[in-house]
Amino acid sequence: MLEGSIGDKTLKFALPLAATGILQQLFNAADIAVVGRFVGKNAMAAVGSNAPLINLIISLFIGISIGANVVIASLTGQKKDEAVGRAVHTALTISFISGIILALICEVFALPILKLMSIPENVFDMSVLYFRVYLLGLPVILLYDFASAIFRSRGNTKTPLICLTVSGVINVLLNLFFVLVCKMTVNGVALATAISNLVSSALLLYFLAKEEGAVHFSFKKLGVDKKIFFQMISIGLPAGFQGMVFSVSNLILQSAVNRLGENVMAGSSAAFNIEIFCYYVINAFGQACTTFIGQNYGAQKPERCKKVLKITMLQDLLFTVLIALVILVSGKYLLRVFNSDPDVISVGMVRLKFILTAEFINVLIEILSGYMRGFGYSLVPALVCMLGICGVRITWMYAVFMRKQSFSVLMMAYPISWAVTAAVLFGAFIYVNRKKLGKFYG
Repeated sequence: MLEGSIGDKTLKFALPLAATGILQQLFNAADIAVVGRFVGKNAMAAVGSNAPLINLIISLFIGISIGANVVIASLTGQKKDEAVGRAVHTALTISFISGIILALICEVFALPILKLMSIPENVFDMSVLYFRVYLLGLPVILLYDFASAIFRSRGNTKTPLICLTVSGVINVLLNLFFVLVCKMTVNGVALATAISNLVSSALLLYFLAKEEGAVHFSFKKLGVDKKIFFQMISIGLPAGFQGMVFSVSNLILQSAVNRLGENVMAGSSAAFNIEIFCYYVINAFGQACTTFIGQNYGAQKPERCKKVLKITMLQDLLFTVLIALVILVSGKYLLRVFNSDPDVISVGMVRLKFILTAEFINVLIEILSGYMRGFGYSLVPALVCMLGICGVRITWMYAVFMRKQSFSVLMMAYPISWAVTAAVLFGAFIYVNRKKLGKFYG
C-alpha cells in the first residue's frame, strides 16, 4: 500500500471486498427467497421487516471494527509489529464479548422493540420468532466482522471472501433443509444464518492462527489493551454511529412501509435485497480509501493520500453506475426470484428506480467519509450524516409522507437526504484535508 502504483492495488483490495458483501447479501436474500417461495409472502415480509432493525444493532460494532482496521493499518504503516499483535487480540476479544452482551439485551427487549415498528398482526409473531433465533448467532457475526477487518487492514480481502463462500453455501443448504425437510418457517432460515456465521468466523480464526508475524492469532493472547481499545473506540464509535444513523432512518422508513400493507412490505424487502448489491460496491471502495489512507498517513506520505482519494472516487463511481444500470434493466426478473406476485414486483421496481438512479451521490458520501476516517477523523462525517440523512428523512416522513401516504412519496426521502448530506460533507472534507495534510507543506 505504501509503494508503487495505486489503482491496481485498490481494485485488488476493493473488488474481493465488494464480492464478499454481495455474496453475503445473496445468502441473506436466499433466506427471503426460500420463505417467499415455500412458506408465503407473510413469512417473506416478516424476515424483511427485521432487516433495518438487525442492521441498526450490528452497525455500531461494524463501525468499531472499522476503528480496528484504521488502528491496525496505521500501526502497520509505522512498522510497530508488537502493537499490531495487541490490537488484533483486543479487537477479537471485544467483538465476541460485545456480541454476547448485545444478544442478551436484545432478547429481553425483543417484543417492545418490534412493537414500535408498526408490523401488521398477521406478520408480527413470525417477525419476533425470526429476530430471537437470529440473535443466537450475534456473537459470531460480530467476530466475523472484526476478524475480516484485521485481514483488510493488511490489504487481504480474499481470505474473508473464501470463508464467506464456504459458509454461504452451507447457509443455503441449511435453509432448504430446515424449511423443506424439517418443515420450519422463519426460525429455520434464522438458525441457518447463525450456523453459517459460526463456520465463517471459525475459518477466519483458523487462518489468523496460521498467519506468521504481527497478526498471528493465539487464544492465550486474548485480552484488551486499554490504550489500543480507546484508540479503536475513538475512531470506530463515530463510524458506528454513522452506520446506525443510516439504520435508524431506514428503521423509521420501514415503519412507514409497514403501514402500507404486506404487498408493499414484501416488494420493498425484495428490492432492498437487490439494491444493496450496489451499496456493497460503494462501501468496498470507501473501506479501500480508509485503509490506504490509514497506512500512508501513518507512513507520512501525503501525496499518496491525495492520489488514493482521486483513484478510489473514480473507480467507485464507474463500478456503481455500471451495476446500477444492470440491476435497473433486469429488475423485474430479479424481483420474481423472491415472489411472482405482480403487485409485489411493481412495488419493488418503484423502490429500485428511486434508489439506484441516485446511488452516485452515495459514492461521494462513502468515499469522503472513508478519507476522513483514514486520518482518524470519524466524528465529523458521523455528525454530518446524522444531521443530513437521519434529519432529512425523519422530517420528510412526518412533514410530507404523513400528508400523502404513498410508497413513491416515501422513497423520495432517499435521494433528497443523500444530496443534502453530500453537499455538507464536501465542506467538512475541505476543512479536514487542509488541517491534516497542511502540516506536511508548512
